[in-house]
Amino acid sequence: MKIIVVAGARPNFMKIAPIVRGFKMHGTGLKGDELIWRLVHTGQHYDYEMSQTFFEELEIPQPDYFLNAGSGSHAEQTAKVMIEFEKVCNAEKPDVIVVVGDVNSTLACSITAKKLNIKVSHVEAGLRSGDMTMPEEINRIVTDSISDYLFVTEKSGLENLEREGRSSNVFFVGNVMIDTLFFQLEKLRKQVKKGENKAEVQVERGDKKSKYAVVTLHRPSNVDDKDTLRGIMEALIRISEDMPVMFPAHPRTKKNIESFGLMNNINSSGIEMLPSLPYMAFLQLWKDASLVLTDSGGLQEETTALGVPCFTIRENTERPVTIDEGTNVLVGTTKQGILSEYTAFRNGTSKKGRVPELWDGKAAERIVDLLIR
Repeated sequence: MKIIVVAGARPNFMKIAPIVRGFKMHGTGLKGDELIWRLVHTGQHYDYEMSQTFFEELEIPQPDYFLNAGSGSHAEQTAKVMIEFEKVCNAEKPDVIVVVGDVNSTLACSITAKKLNIKVSHVEAGLRSGDMTMPEEINRIVTDSISDYLFVTEKSGLENLEREGRSSNVFFVGNVMIDTLFFQLEKLRKQVKKGENKAEVQVERGDKKSKYAVVTLHRPSNVDDKDTLRGIMEALIRISEDMPVMFPAHPRTKKNIESFGLMNNINSSGIEMLPSLPYMAFLQLWKDASLVLTDSGGLQEETTALGVPCFTIRENTERPVTIDEGTNVLVGTTKQGILSEYTAFRNGTSKKGRVPELWDGKAAERIVDLLIR
């Protein structure tokens, strides 16, 4: 049995890490045949140094293939991945490919494999935001529509897929992002205990025992529009009057902040701008935060798993369990919306959450077992 695992961007690395560990533990398939797996890095995340850091921290082996897709428009990136991945499939002739998440590489490799009559497994299937202006939503829908095996993280995914006519080979397995979170947390604890922690991030205007907030922003709808970004930053500046706001800035976000003339106000506030951080350094930072504000998908899930209050700076989310059961709140993209919810948080009336079903660190074990069977 031969399996190809595909990763393209940073969120993918966190999702494939526990799956790769699961394959390592299985030397054979169900019938005693050899289990062969290959790892493909499409290069959609084209910062090689940052990718390499993630691979090392998450204990992912070097890819068997690096496709070097690089940047470009959605069409250019998707086309590059399809052309190069077809060569890999023709050389390896796998029985099944495993794709994760909702990035362009996920869509490109799924279509390519399916046209070569190779089975497709989608990890994190069934998530829907209902927002067709999001490229990720298109990637999710198309990938799910042609996948042979669908691995679901939360029950809304089951409902979405059933509504779209997919009821066979759909498996509720839990969340591989949480597998990685728990695995890396344990590693971090051991490093701290041994005095070997290299992931420490200094909170300049306070210490780790005091309150502070952590922010991530990268979504084009938030950072490419001057008025939207200004409103978000004004809300963050207001929050920074109460506690330090640590802001590891995506390069695109930082560039727009500078070009829109917003940096001076930030520099005179309690916002601490940081470069993009590797996984462990970022985990060390946000796990002890009093509040996380983000437009990321995965961070909504991770904060819910650890019980950290999270404001999602979006109008919708494809991860409703983080709102229905977790610590996540949709606050919109306006200054007023963010600060309205922050007032409730500051007054101690913000919501409490619980960890969703099957977010127990064993999702990858279930996925690998199902794939082999």
